[in-house]
Amino acid sequence: MKKQISLSVKCPFCGKSLMDHEELIHNKPSIKLNIQDQNSRGIIYLCSIYECYDYRTDLALTKNEIVDFTCPHCNKELNTKEECQACHAPMVSLVLQAGGRVSLCSRTGCPNHYVAFTDVTTELQKFYETFGS
Repeated sequence: MKKQISLSVKCPFCGKSLMDHEELIHNKPSIKLNIQDQNSRGIIYLCSIYECYDYRTDLALTKNEIVDFTCPHCNKELNTKEECQACHAPMVSLVLQAGGRVSLCSRTGCPNHYVAFTDVTTELQKFYETFGS
């Protein structure tokens, strides 16, 4: 059975945790972000389990829609200039508490996401200490 890794993330700007321990998805804290589509603003709760695409939101999102993500604490935009390799939408970048970052596509329905480490040796060691083998 594949090990499920629940990632803890924080804002790359203010450094505050984006984890919501009250809104659980699959019995794990969710990642709470503000979102905005062309017509309205809302909140999205993303599953924190790596490779899980489940989420809850108070907006009616349509497939293939590009959404703007912002931090619920400092309201800074989290969409980056980096383009999704699968669909060319902006990527959203969050900082991993264990070191490194996780990036996900801002287009609904696109499964592209990845974990990246800047200082591979140090951050990978922290990652393994946090999540085990």
